[in-house]
Amino acid sequence: MLPPLSADDRATAPTGRLRAAWRAAHEPAPNVSRRLRLIAYAVPLAVLPSSLWRIPSAFDDGIGFGERLYVPSLSIASELLASTAIGLVARWGEVFPRWIPYLGGREVPSWAAVVPAAVGATVLTLVFTVLFIVTEIRGTTIRGDELPADFPGEAGGWEAAWFSLCYAPLVLWGPLMVVLTVAYHRRRRGTDRPAATG
Repeated sequence: MLPPLSADDRATAPTGRLRAAWRAAHEPAPNVSRRLRLIAYAVPLAVLPSSLWRIPSAFDDGIGFGERLYVPSLSIASELLASTAIGLVARWGEVFPRWIPYLGGREVPSWAAVVPAAVGATVLTLVFTVLFIVTEIRGTTIRGDELPADFPGEAGGWEAAWFSLCYAPLVLWGPLMVVLTVAYHRRRRGTDRPAATG
């Protein structure tokens, strides 16, 4: 039987496990520069302001239960998706974590990361960078319709400024993912080729 934990041990045990999990999730892959790690960490931070901006609208009067559930779910999904950028610079992006059944400890095929990252980076760049800039210049929605009168960016004053400040960083999401995807591909190039026999 194990001896009971002291008060100090009880206070630090969960913190120690959390710290160990954090380190494992952020352990850099070999040959990843500090600059690339900072770019990867910048992606979830660029998405965070818009995710936080949406949350209060879930508590507005006159919206249904489904919308109340949708708004925070969208924010959580956005942050989780943005956090996958860290996999392009972390060890778990090159070797499957041991807790994954059948795959744990095996090398991640480079195409399994590059293809979805490239598709995602392209879509994000198109939607949040190109279309965002075009619609801002034209003053329309993405579909080309006129902006509704209650659109947050049209409110004027602090509300419009706050909206712009929270959504402007999304312009960086796609281009940062492009940089990370290209760097990952270059670093992993040739890892999927079979060894030469002879």
